[in-house]
Amino acid sequence: MPNATVDGVTISYGDGGGDSTPVVLLHAFPFNSQMWEPQLQGLGDRFRFVTPDLAGFGASDAPSNPEDYSMDRFADQVKAVIDALGATEVILGGLSMGGYVALAFMRRYPDVVKALVLADTRAEADPPEGKDKRTSQQELVRNEGTAGLIETLSGALLSESTRTNSPEVVARAKELMKNPDAGFVGALEAMKNRPDSTDGLSKIGVPTLIIVGENDGVTPPDAARKLHEHIGGSRLVVIPDSGHISNLEAPEAFNAAFGEFLGSL
Repeated sequence: MPNATVDGVTISYGDGGGDSTPVVLLHAFPFNSQMWEPQLQGLGDRFRFVTPDLAGFGASDAPSNPEDYSMDRFADQVKAVIDALGATEVILGGLSMGGYVALAFMRRYPDVVKALVLADTRAEADPPEGKDKRTSQQELVRNEGTAGLIETLSGALLSESTRTNSPEVVARAKELMKNPDAGFVGALEAMKNRPDSTDGLSKIGVPTLIIVGENDGVTPPDAARKLHEHIGGSRLVVIPDSGHISNLEAPEAFNAAFGEFLGSL
């Protein structure tokens, strides 16, 4: 995989190649760029996908200090990848934590974004109880490693339908969550300290697609509707029978909505 370096941290990324506008896809926590395989397989012959591993995940460096992780730092890493591509304009998409990073990127580098995709994410900051939960998860990883949290998250992130009817998706999701302990702890630090992005939504003036799983229990459809209401001209698509990781749980429906949006630009 090619890579880019920012602030001494090396960020690896996949690049489908070609001359079209790059579609930069930002992964969820605690996954890595390989979570986008269904999109690369289903749409990669039509669009140029660029898939970074954010710091702490996949093949990228994993700084040991949790304070080295923040949404702004993640956004700067994405900008370094875009600069390495030689691109001046991209279509930016993110799912869950990747959506938080995408919103941070919009604050920092709005002129680089031609269009935006926000999947299974929200604009609000963590409430106090959410921050406490992330702190507990950090302590669990520090004391016992990631295995227990991966097991817990596979139940929370995936819909009951997926867990019951698609064991291969559950197994793949667990495999994609096997990332460095430091990445888990650092990303949890970044998420619990992220700012509220609600006020900036009305400033987003690029074409925007919002996707959410019908049974997403982490960032439910109401959170997606709030994004839709605040981002003028945005499109909202609800994916039936899907949970929080809708691109993996319902790839055909996700790709249909995603491909139609990209084709309209």
